[in-house]
Amino acid sequence: MQITSLVTGGAGFIGSHVVNYLLKQDQMVIVLDDLSGGNKENINSAAIFYEGSILDTRLINRLFEKYQFSYVYHLAAYAAEGLSHFIRNFNYQNNLIGSINLINASVNHQVKCFVFTSSIAVYGTNELPLTETQNPKPEDPYGIAKYAVELDLLNAQKLFGLDFIIFRPHNVYGKYQNIGDKYRNVIGIFMNQILKKKPLTIFGNGEQTRAFTHIDEVAPYIANSIHIPAARNNIFNIGSDKAYSVKELTTAVSKAMQSTVNIKQLKKREEVNHAYADHQKFKRVFNPSKQVSLANGLAEMAEWVKSQGSRSSSAFKNIEITKKLPESWETSSEK
Repeated sequence: MQITSLVTGGAGFIGSHVVNYLLKQDQMVIVLDDLSGGNKENINSAAIFYEGSILDTRLINRLFEKYQFSYVYHLAAYAAEGLSHFIRNFNYQNNLIGSINLINASVNHQVKCFVFTSSIAVYGTNELPLTETQNPKPEDPYGIAKYAVELDLLNAQKLFGLDFIIFRPHNVYGKYQNIGDKYRNVIGIFMNQILKKKPLTIFGNGEQTRAFTHIDEVAPYIANSIHIPAARNNIFNIGSDKAYSVKELTTAVSKAMQSTVNIKQLKKREEVNHAYADHQKFKRVFNPSKQVSLANGLAEMAEWVKSQGSRSSSAFKNIEITKKLPESWETSSEK
């Protein structure tokens, strides 16, 4: 019997890759996406697409009733961690309330497993490397929302028996990423700036460290997780082991784009300075193949980005708090 799965955010970056892997498993895949951050062109034509929001409970209930999903892959989110301080209501509506709508429907329609992409933003400033046994201490509304959903899934499993698998990916990059969003995805931002012959903008001194993760180190494992019994009702850090500073990243990106760049240093913003994770638990359960080096991953993405061309960077509408808004996030759009 064919498996039927719902993928929210399936027009987005990670979601569209997960859809492709699920289709390779001969699943029937229903994509729900409001196209606020994703691109309809990213969606595999073999999937069934519905344009709509996870805040639309009538639509959600109608889809669950029609398709009787066995599995839900919830990847829909607005993952602008730094911006979340200034769009708090929008953040909690989209990243928390929308998720709860899906959990409710999953409980009511006997979904077998709910696969959720959280974030290492839930850890905040913590002992490095970040491990799943640590007490999360999120420092921004985005991380708070993600952690709240994790807690709700724990509760729903305990009370209603809804199995879950939670992934905490970090700094994922690759083909199909939206390089026109100036608030998130630093690699995409840098590549877009290079195409526009603009300086690369960094916040503070550029010594912040992150482990940048190629999409192939994430998407296939998320898609296949439902077939691994040991993954059920567990939380996994997922991503690259090697951390780089943002300053080092500017050099790596300019090399991949075969371009000489200038750096524009902006005022330091509110963010966790160092964030990289331990992946031993993930490796034990999933036995992943070799990781993609930053140089190889950036070269692949650069080739795709050049073929697509630059994207305009629109300002986020309806900023809720303007106090302490970073100078580069003014309300005007960039061409």
